[in-house]
Amino acid sequence: MTTTLRPSGPLQRDDRGARSRTYDVCVNSRRVGSIELGTHPSLGPAAGVLRSLAIDAGDRHRGRATVAALAAEEVLRDWGCTRISASIPAAATGALRLATALGYVEQDRSMLKELTAEPLPGLPGGAEWRPMDEPEFRDWSAAETEHYAQTMVGLGVPPEQARARSVADQRELLPDGLATPRTWFRVLEAEGCVVGHVWVGEREVRPGERGAYVYDIRVAEPHRGRGHGRTLMLLAERIARTEAGAGLLGLRVLAGNTPALRLYESLGYRATRINVGKRLF
Repeated sequence: MTTTLRPSGPLQRDDRGARSRTYDVCVNSRRVGSIELGTHPSLGPAAGVLRSLAIDAGDRHRGRATVAALAAEEVLRDWGCTRISASIPAAATGALRLATALGYVEQDRSMLKELTAEPLPGLPGGAEWRPMDEPEFRDWSAAETEHYAQTMVGLGVPPEQARARSVADQRELLPDGLATPRTWFRVLEAEGCVVGHVWVGEREVRPGERGAYVYDIRVAEPHRGRGHGRTLMLLAERIARTEAGAGLLGLRVLAGNTPALRLYESLGYRATRINVGKRLF
């Protein structure tokens, strides 16, 4: 039997030029499932995305998903993609096993915490927070633009394109800088000096549900290992509940950042999606 992909819809392009197309997964021309492919709107046309893959119940456990995933890689190679990524529900153990078998590697994971109405814990003694000021924001903006651009370069995006995309993405998220509505930048001070910062905003954190989101959290290198990361996360929860009025707080943690992962798990965050990727060339 031959498993193939058959287009089930036209090739689409969004306002950034990112492609997407849906396909039927077929066995000898009989439809047994569906798949959606695309390119990443921020990482550019060389970054392919496996957006969804579903095999009908009666055709599962026959290798259909494996062949369909491999066929999807060939389609993306024809599009000129050099990488492929996918976001898999953390509870989908079968899909995670398949991704691992096909050579996908975890890049990061999305995590979520449901915030309760319990009294907010106080910050540790000696710790104080304040809003980030404009000079600090300018410094942060320049550093974050460069950091994000270098991250994209590491994923195969040409340097000039990566920097332009980094600038555009930051402008989209923060059109008015510190004055952007529903955005909170806070600086943590301890023992008379700045030890870190956190950026909290609003976005969809679960399908159909908006909440607060930790876009950036950073402890200055000389002050790491002293509990300031936990303090910043408690501050983020305080912002989410008292200023954003949110019952959910989400974030992402990079693969390999074990200290951060352990911190978030100890605070009650649970993985919702595992984001994986592999090189196609």
